[in-house]
Amino acid sequence: MDFGIFIVAMAALIYGADFIIKESERIALHYNISHFVIGATLVAFGTSLPEMAASMMASSQGKSDMAVANVVGSVIFNITLVLGVVFFISKKMVPNRDLFSLDSAWIIVPLVLFFVMVQDGVISRVDGSLYLLLMVAYLLFLFTNSREDLEGDIDESLTKEKFKWGKTIVLLSIGFVLTIGGANFVVESGTAIARTFGVSEWIIGIFLIALGTSLPELVVSLVAIKKGNAEMSIGNIIGSNVANFSMVLGAASLINPLTVDLVATKFDMFILVAASITLLFILANKLYNKTGSIFLLVILALFLQNSFA
Repeated sequence: MDFGIFIVAMAALIYGADFIIKESERIALHYNISHFVIGATLVAFGTSLPEMAASMMASSQGKSDMAVANVVGSVIFNITLVLGVVFFISKKMVPNRDLFSLDSAWIIVPLVLFFVMVQDGVISRVDGSLYLLLMVAYLLFLFTNSREDLEGDIDESLTKEKFKWGKTIVLLSIGFVLTIGGANFVVESGTAIARTFGVSEWIIGIFLIALGTSLPELVVSLVAIKKGNAEMSIGNIIGSNVANFSMVLGAASLINPLTVDLVATKFDMFILVAASITLLFILANKLYNKTGSIFLLVILALFLQNSFA
């Protein structure tokens, strides 16, 4: 029963986030907001809505392990699974943007801040506020440096539809209900599953919930490949990971300080660092191909093997 509730709740969470993203894009396009602004604020951060809802709900219920594990797991899956699949499927990727020189800092800085913050075992409300400031800094960076790179991420089909406030408000409301309600049931059913099998809330958060909430990034990346814009998925993943650390952890820690046991979770933390460093290596050497894919998928295999074990 709990598994059924978990699957239905996860579907509601993802579909709700999709409603919110699409209708927000519709409003932005109606008011002639640039494609860059829509992409920077909605595509990258919008796909992080499921993670944010799940972690905030877990934090409000005092489930720190689940809230933090969701973020750690989502970042790992975004890099290893999503980009691993993208690099493997894509026939040729030649980004115009120098991803290593411009974006590598946004892979490292949030990660370094995370390990500095958790040295005392707690991500406090002050730490959360600093993370939210980091999100603001990232948005300012995108505004000044990434105008051309994000234009291809927007769903152009929305520009052909007539804008109706009534329809948009209804769909936004449905989206928020599905997202918030889905997050609540995901956390509740995930906790019940953990108790049934005698596994920790950390494992449920880092594997089941994190994998589920990473589905929007995977879907967006696969759509990008289909449209011939596979390289855009790299920027989307970097932006989503920044949002996971800054927006998701920041908001969750403002509700309740989050405790983190670095000793008990050392293997997952090692995988988090290994995946990030491997992504930097791929960007530096422009290995946007099956070679880069194999590096990432090997790390994913090690992560999954440890989780199942």
